[in-house]
Formats: sequence, C-alpha cells, structure tokens
Amino acid sequence: MVHKTVLPNGVRVVMEPISHVRSVALGIWVATGSRDEEPALTGVSHFIEHMLFKGTDKRTAKDLAEVLEAVGGQLNAFTSKEYTCYHAKVLDDHFDLALDVLADMFFHSRFEWEDIERERRVILEEIKMYEDSPDELVHDLLADAMWPFSPLGRSILGTVESIQAMQREGLLSHFQSEYSADRTVIAIAGSIDPDKALEKVKAYFSVMDASKQTYRRSRPDLLHKSVFLHKDVEQVQICLGTQGLPQEHRDIYAMHVLNNVIGGGTSSRLFQEIRENRGLAYSVYSFHSAFSDSGMFGLYAGTSPDFAEEVLEISLREMARIREEGICPEELRRTQEQIKGSLYLGLESVNSRMTRLGKSEICYNRFVSPEEVIDRVYAVTLDDVTKVARDLWTPEQCALAVVGAKPLAVELSEMLRKSGW
Repeated sequence: MVHKTVLPNGVRVVMEPISHVRSVALGIWVATGSRDEEPALTGVSHFIEHMLFKGTDKRTAKDLAEVLEAVGGQLNAFTSKEYTCYHAKVLDDHFDLALDVLADMFFHSRFEWEDIERERRVILEEIKMYEDSPDELVHDLLADAMWPFSPLGRSILGTVESIQAMQREGLLSHFQSEYSADRTVIAIAGSIDPDKALEKVKAYFSVMDASKQTYRRSRPDLLHKSVFLHKDVEQVQICLGTQGLPQEHRDIYAMHVLNNVIGGGTSSRLFQEIRENRGLAYSVYSFHSAFSDSGMFGLYAGTSPDFAEEVLEISLREMARIREEGICPEELRRTQEQIKGSLYLGLESVNSRMTRLGKSEICYNRFVSPEEVIDRVYAVTLDDVTKVARDLWTPEQCALAVVGAKPLAVELSEMLRKSGW
C-alpha cells in the first residue's frame, strides 16, 4: 500500500512499505531539469547535482563518499530533462543515516569556489567522454534537430562554453529558485514503518520555503530536419525521429505497444529483420521519450557505412508497413505480456519501486499503480496502435541525425519516397 502525505509547505512524501525485505531506498526528487534552464545557464541543473556531493557544513566530499559505503549502502544522483533525483539505498538499520546524509546535501551544500572549479574540470571531461561516444552523441544530435529552439533539444551536460562560463552566483540563483518545496518529492520504498519514517522526514523538510514557483515551461516548437556530424569512426550512427506523445496523452499506452513491436527487444521487427535476418547491425532498437507536454519517437542503429542507407530504408519500410497494415494480433498479445512481465519483475527491486513512486508523483501528481498500467496496456487494441502510427509517422514529422565519417549518400526525403511514405 502506498502512503502519500503533503506537508504544509507543499513537500510531497510518498512511501511504500515492503515487509519481506531488509533494504530501503529513498530519494529526493525535484521537478526541475535541463529544460528549465536559461540559455546562458545550459547545463546548470547537472552542475548543481555534482555540487551537492562536494561537501556540506558538517561533511566533506570524502565523508559523503564514505559514510554510506561504510555500512554497505549506496549514494547517487541523476539529472534528466524534467527532474533531478538524489537517492540512496541502505539496510533498514541505517535509514536514519541515509536520510540525514541526503538532507544534509540538499540543505547544507557549500558551493565553495575551489570545489566549483574542480567540478568544472570534471564535467568538461564528462562532456569530452560523451563526445567520444558517438552512439550516445547521436541522440543529442537528434533532439537538437527536432527542438533546436527549445531547452529540450539541448544536452543535459551543457556545452564546453556554458560550463566554462558558469559562475557561482548563477549556480546558487538557479538552485534557490528551482529547489522549492512545491517541486520536491520524497520517495521511500522498502523496510520502513511509514508513520515513523514520515515523522523523520518532517523533521528535515518542514523547514523548506512554502512559496510557489512559476513554471517557465512552454511547449517546444518542432523543426524536423536532417543533421550530420563528422566523426572519424568506423561505424555510422543513425537516429531517425518523429513526433511522440506527452506523458498523459490518451494514446500513450498504444505508443508503448507500438514502440515495443517495432524495436523494443530482440523479438521486435527491426531487430529480427536488420540484425538476425540480414546481419547489417549489432545494435538496433526504437525508443519513445515522453515529457510533460511533448514527446519523441526514435529509431537507432549503428552500422557500417556500406550498409547505412539499406538499414535506414528497411526501417522506414517497416514503419510504413505498420502504418498501412497495422500489427497482427499475436504481436499485440506478445507485447502486452512482455510489458507486464518487465513491469512486475522490476518491482522486485526496492530501487525500482522508489523510482516508480518518485516519477509518478513528479509526472502525474499521483501514484500510477502497476495494476493500472497493466489494465491500460491490455485495453490497447489493434486499431489504437494503427492510429498512433498514422498520426505520428508522416514525412513532415521526420528528423534524421547521423554521426560518422561521411554523410549518407541519399537524402532523407528520397528514402521516404522510396519506402512508401
């Protein structure tokens, strides 16, 4: 059973006690991410995430690194486009310690100049590492091709220029304005007494400012185009993108089914046709990224330059075939079972349960139960899937990103025409 409490200042606390485990996962979720950044502060959300590990008034960075590890626990964080999370996992005996460490980081991080300068170098190295990974870089290139005038199209890490220019005042100003009570969710799952845990959370988080912040988000304008980035690498990395669906769209579960059928696993159409039947790529898959007001559907493949056009044409033909003919009943049944199995297997991890709690509250302002998800997945019909494919997979909504030693020899518009679009 999930317990939810809203503190007087607006902080939301969601908890799921699990009696048969000895571990507990807890996270501080904040509804702010890279899409909430001003252009001059690109990468500031991720920079702040790093800074919260660099020392507090009572713990050094080394202390923060050691204190939970010393009891077998874990401490980490991540930044996404729309939220940031600081999380820990420990034995239930050490819940108080984990909560104290997370709250200490959240409220008392120092943002010292020397730490900022040191972490600036770390993030610049992270950007370089990312740029040396073309299979990851191509996804950012696709986002920029689709949303060039929106923060959604920018890298979460920022750019070399924006990180080099980042000042302490900008970090603190963004931190103080974005990390407000009404945007904060405390998610806890595992071996806890919910009443006792709530009292401990209140002791730390009731002090937060209750003032409401105004969200600056606006629906991004889509600009679909083809982009190429030269990298002297052996493979060509390809990402084809189309408009997707926002998180609460009525067809989102049909979108999940569609994504799974075309490229969601080893039994998917693209994996079977491109890798198993033709041997043209090692890695090929589809994905759907849903945000609060928009989304992106994409296909990825890494292949040799000699096969690049063929791989893309096969992908486009398969998309066109689904758009015209739909999927078969067996594909729908198998996908529904796959989604059900994956979801329930994930619930065996307290980290996964904590993540479900936090993301549900951040994205929907309520807990979306596994049973609700499964019911809605099984309510998807063949016609629902065909409708989504026809609505979204149109030539006008296609974007293409390519990273490699040379661009494709054929224009995307020509490939679309040849593939029946």
